[in-house]
Amino acid sequence: MTATATPNERLRTAMQRTGTTTDDLARCCGVDPKSVERWLSLGRVPHRANRWDAARRLGADETWLWPTVAPSRRDGATQSELVHMYPNRADVPRDLWARMLEGAREDIAVLVMSGTFYQQTQPRITRDLAAASARGVRVRLCFGMPSSEAVAIRDREEGIGGTLAAKIRSALTYYRDAAASGAFEMRLHSCTLYASLFRYDDDIIVNPHAFGEPAVANPALHLRRLNGSQVAATYMHSFERVWDTAKPWTGEDV
Repeated sequence: MTATATPNERLRTAMQRTGTTTDDLARCCGVDPKSVERWLSLGRVPHRANRWDAARRLGADETWLWPTVAPSRRDGATQSELVHMYPNRADVPRDLWARMLEGAREDIAVLVMSGTFYQQTQPRITRDLAAASARGVRVRLCFGMPSSEAVAIRDREEGIGGTLAAKIRSALTYYRDAAASGAFEMRLHSCTLYASLFRYDDDIIVNPHAFGEPAVANPALHLRRLNGSQVAATYMHSFERVWDTAKPWTGEDV
């Protein structure tokens, strides 16, 4: 029985994201365009040197483009949109946050309650977000409304003694000038937050919340949206639904 060919949607998505044509990748790897077509449509795995050239050209990990080349990672997770799972949010490498922000070309979207770690781990975050906006990226930050019932409930569930609203107000001070000047978009939501979301184009860090645990102690999933996929898109759509209900914030006291 002949095995069914499985198209490589990761490779196809990476090429589309970077504007790389079949001919472009073929020239980069020194192969015939028909070879690249087979990599795409039949899921053929190229030789090591060609994989390395393609990964560099596309700015992606070789083992993400071709998961089967890493025997120790041959599991269901590496065949899906899951790039990496971190036991807790604090384990997400600081340089990954920077790379995703610098590499964004279309959309940066952040959904949090207080998000204090976001500026603490990235001291120049406001300037970097403003620079991204200036180069044409749509930048949207959505924080919890300090006076909302949702914030009060989360505070009680985490047992932090009524301090969450103050943490949000403190975090917002980092963005007050940018919000007032319109350097990027900011809104305040009053929704139950099931997961903090950090989107950079097709990449998204999802930080789900377990009852009674602070966000930093919960797992963080690095997902990358693929053509025709669902998981990353579900969280991206969730952000849009919250954003549509949130109140614009332009630096005023709340």
